[in-house]
Amino acid sequence: MHPSDDPTAEQLEARCERFRQVFKRLAAEIEGRVVGHFDVVEAALIALCAGGHVLLEGVPGLGKTLLVRTMARALGLPHSRIQCTPDLLPADITGTITLVETAAGGRDVAFRRGPVFANLVHVDEINRATPKTQAALLEAMQERAVTVAGVTHALPAPFFVLATQNPIEMEGTFPLPEAELDRFFFKLRVAFPAIHDLVEILKLTTGAPAPPAGPVVTAEELTDLVGVCREIVVAEAVYRRAARLVRATHPDSPDAPEVVQRSVRFGASPRGAQALVLGGKVKALLAGRFNVGYADLEAVAPAALRHRVILALEAESDGIDADTVVQAAIEATRERE
Repeated sequence: MHPSDDPTAEQLEARCERFRQVFKRLAAEIEGRVVGHFDVVEAALIALCAGGHVLLEGVPGLGKTLLVRTMARALGLPHSRIQCTPDLLPADITGTITLVETAAGGRDVAFRRGPVFANLVHVDEINRATPKTQAALLEAMQERAVTVAGVTHALPAPFFVLATQNPIEMEGTFPLPEAELDRFFFKLRVAFPAIHDLVEILKLTTGAPAPPAGPVVTAEELTDLVGVCREIVVAEAVYRRAARLVRATHPDSPDAPEVVQRSVRFGASPRGAQALVLGGKVKALLAGRFNVGYADLEAVAPAALRHRVILALEAESDGIDADTVVQAAIEATRERE
């Protein structure tokens, strides 16, 4: 629907324009300190606007931690960092029951909150935590709450998890289970910077320290940033395209291309389709449009689906990765329209 056909078109247009301005302000503040990762910064902010969590994957030294820290400061949110190690316990994340002295001089038990009680939680090297500790994040990421000693404690709103992992370290790591991977809205790959970006990084990091990022949005602007994308129009045909794209990642689907049938064990979940639509809404907003197009879905598809596709053993020997599968599903879906 064109905005002029809607009786509240002017108000919606004003909100969308504010959305773009706030988004650009945030991106500029972060990119001023995180060089060479424009696409990653934009995608991370898209996930944040859609209310989702982000998994950042890349080798050490590429600025993943700097990106998370800079984003937290630019947003002005209370944030915490959890450094994962094999000896980290679930209580180290969620909190624990402790014995305290009362004002009357007696003793009582009280819940001491863990670092997960923050608006933005940086989980560093998440795949170095044991499965038991990784599972402690599952409820937090899905329900925005944690349960300790039978009591459920709500987490602050908004609540975002930005986790990092090293894809090449094998010893002392525990791959995330599929159920937990599925809780991440996007999985973003942080690539090695190009030569000119590496030169800029050297200039920034070998001279006088640059001032840290500061808050560039208010709490009201952040709340509006997260909420406005839900108001964007999605046509029935676009919903169907998202559904067909996800189905095309399943090897038993009639829409699945040959590479999916040969190389995939399990396709993406319905959460993948939700990420496609919500991410597409933000892309449409950033382009100044009030409805979602097919191109918006395709633009966010790799980040939304790559961690939700489970490859067969033959895929690695054939040199096929999840991005290849997702691209094949995009092309197959496009051809069948």
